Amino acid sequence: MLPIAGLVCGFVFGWGLLISSMMEPAKVLAFLDVFGAWDASLLVVMAAALTVSSVGFALAKGRARPLFAAKSLWPDKTAIDAPLVAGAALFGIGWGLSGLCPGPALENLATLSPRLIVFVIAMAFGMVAHDMWQRRRATAPTGPVTAGTDG
Repeated sequence: MLPIAGLVCGFVFGWGLLISSMMEPAKVLAFLDVFGAWDASLLVVMAAALTVSSVGFALAKGRARPLFAAKSLWPDKTAIDAPLVAGAALFGIGWGLSGLCPGPALENLATLSPRLIVFVIAMAFGMVAHDMWQRRRATAPTGPVTAGTDG
């Protein structure tokens, strides 16, 4: 049942991106151009998404367990730290340069645009590089390294 729920959620998300024009890089770039020809219409999309997700989270938190899983997996890390700020900055730079974020980029792959294909390959490479970096960080020694003595 979990794969079907994921499929339905992905389908609804994809249609929402399509209907709201979030798939159009020019529309997104016009929204990000706050000091130029600003198009504030995507604020309505973001406000609607925030409202719907807030209601969904409130309903989910009120349940003892999720509908399609054994337990809820709520994030345990809530601090704003350097990796979060750096990641948000990189995401914002990429979004501002291309007008695309991961969801719309994947949905736009159907156009077979060479520019989009290169973007998605670079995005996937960045995700893999991040995962490798996180694994290396998790297995790296945390204490000071001292040289052994021969005697």
